[in-house]
Amino acid sequence: MNTTPILFVDRDGTLIEEPSDFQIDRFDKLRFVPGVIPAMLRLRDAGYQFVMVTNQDGLGTDAFPRADFDGPHGLMMQVFESQGIVFRDVLIDTSLPAENAATRKPGIALALPLLRDRGIDWTRSAMVGDRETDNAFARNLGIRAFQLRTPQFGGEWDWSGIAHALADAPRTARVTRNTRETRIEVAVDLDRNADPKVSTGLGFFDHMLEQIGKHGGIALELRCDGDLHIDEHHTVEDSALALGQALREALGDKRGIGRYGFTLPMDESLASAALDFSGRPYFVFEGAFARERVGGLPTELVPHFFRSLCETAGLNLNLRVDGDNDHHKVEACFKAVARALRQAVKREGRELPSTKGTL
Repeated sequence: MNTTPILFVDRDGTLIEEPSDFQIDRFDKLRFVPGVIPAMLRLRDAGYQFVMVTNQDGLGTDAFPRADFDGPHGLMMQVFESQGIVFRDVLIDTSLPAENAATRKPGIALALPLLRDRGIDWTRSAMVGDRETDNAFARNLGIRAFQLRTPQFGGEWDWSGIAHALADAPRTARVTRNTRETRIEVAVDLDRNADPKVSTGLGFFDHMLEQIGKHGGIALELRCDGDLHIDEHHTVEDSALALGQALREALGDKRGIGRYGFTLPMDESLASAALDFSGRPYFVFEGAFARERVGGLPTELVPHFFRSLCETAGLNLNLRVDGDNDHHKVEACFKAVARALRQAVKREGRELPSTKGTL
């Protein structure tokens, strides 16, 4: 049986912005939270249905007349509908906080009819809100919580990131590697372009790692605190090992990937990277460098970086470089490998690119 995921959404501060004075029971102007409409359209197209769940303290009393709510709320709903966004249900609790009603978030009494619906995919369902009560509501339902980033209540997410996380089923990994020689944290997202964030204490090496993120078309964050007072070896090697592990974990079962790829010129230099995410580590390097260092990076560590990357990524890489300028040659190597990674990790379907049945 096909099932449908539900996105539960809070109203005030999640769909529409709250006034700065926190008087959320009256609105002179409606302002939509940035990015909410395009994000919800993406989620709609990914098969999500929407359920609004909101606490409206004392709605219908003299302190909060229905007329003060119905006009702005109706206008908001008209705007969403005009954009093709329709809510399956609108669940409104009107109790006061002191009443501690089971229908009031984080209570889930209003959602009980949905829990009996066997057509809902609860494993993919989620809750988006701006407060801890929304997170608690999600926990009580057993679904994922996304708290929007706001000045008032914190949170880590924006609507674009939420749509990406739910609609794209992104391939992500976070790896921490701590030894006596280095402390490293790496995060990758193979399905999102973002400016790389890299810090290793070696400026030129940072620049090369940034090429992997930028030209690989992946979101890459890597921070390394290494024993540079000894030399650069451990920082370069362990960064490669941690990055390779992150790539392998993010690829998962490798279904749909391109698997192979790249030749790239850089001025007088020419680098060729042929790689295969075969699961069998192997590295072949052809090339030589005349200089001992480029920036703060020893050139002997360039092939060593890629060899270490192959070990933990399960990667077969043949890398060749030729030219006159060692700066160009090193950079061409990193860019060629990054472009090959871009081709290899690109998801083109759900087929496993292997006749063996496994990678």
